[in-house]
Amino acid sequence: MTHPMTRPLTRRRLLIGAGLMALSPLGFSTTALAEGPWQRLEAADELLGDTAPATEGLVLELPHVSEDGAAVPLSVRFDASLAEDDHLAEIHLFATGNPSPEIASFRLSPAAGLPEISTRVRLNETQQVIAIARSHRGETFATARDVRITVSGCLMRGDDQGPEPLANPRVSLPERFTAGQPGEVRTLISHPMETGLREGADGETLPRHIIERFTVTLDGETAFAADLHQSVSANPYLRFHLAPQEDAELVIEWQDDTGESARHEASLSVG
Repeated sequence: MTHPMTRPLTRRRLLIGAGLMALSPLGFSTTALAEGPWQRLEAADELLGDTAPATEGLVLELPHVSEDGAAVPLSVRFDASLAEDDHLAEIHLFATGNPSPEIASFRLSPAAGLPEISTRVRLNETQQVIAIARSHRGETFATARDVRITVSGCLMRGDDQGPEPLANPRVSLPERFTAGQPGEVRTLISHPMETGLREGADGETLPRHIIERFTVTLDGETAFAADLHQSVSANPYLRFHLAPQEDAELVIEWQDDTGESARHEASLSVG
C-alpha cells in the first residue's frame, strides 16, 4: 500500500508547479507559493485540489521538541489581509506521522471575529504538522512545522478510571464583549478521546471513543464549529474567539461518536 507521504508525481501536480512559475510576474514569489509537505499528504492534497496555496499569512505554533506526545500544545492563526467582503472560513490540521493524519477541521463565520485557535494534540512520532486554510472566497493558505516527539502520544497508557465522558464542561468568557471586537473563549471538557489503538490495563485494545463535533451558536446561528479526530488530546481544550455585534444567547455543544452530548448555555452582554 502506498504511504500517504510518498504519492506519485501526477500530471495535475506538474501543472500546479507550472502554474506557480506563471504567477511570479504577478508579484507572487516562488517562496510564497512554494511546494510543501501538503502536496505529499493525500488528505491535504485532496483538500487543496488544483489550488496553489500561499505560504505566507498562516502561522502554526508548536514546540520544536515535546517529551509528551499525548498533549502537545498547538496554536494556529491567520494574520494576512483579505478583501473587505472576505473572511477566513476554514482551518484544517494534519499530522503526517500519525496513523490517521487528520487532527481537526475548524469552520469560522464572521462572528468568530479573530481566526486564532489553540488546542492540544496527540503526535505519534517525530513528524510534520500541517495547517491549511481557505477563505470564504476561495483563497488558500498552507504552512507546516517540524516537531520532534520523545514518547508516542497515540499508544501510551492513560488513566482508565478518569471522570465520565462529557462530564464537567468548563467555559471561560469575557464578562462583557465590545460590539464587533473579538473576545477570547476557552473551553475544556472531560473525555478520554480514545484512539482505538491503545491497550487498557487488561491488555485488550480499547475501542475508539472520541468527541467528533464541537459547535458554537449565537442566537441559533453557527459562529464557530470543529470536527475533531482521534489526534486531539484527551479532555479536549479549545481556545477561540467570538465577536458578537449585540447581546446574544450562546450555546456550546460537544457530541461524541456514541451520540451522547454535553451543552453549555450563557447570555452574552455586548456594550
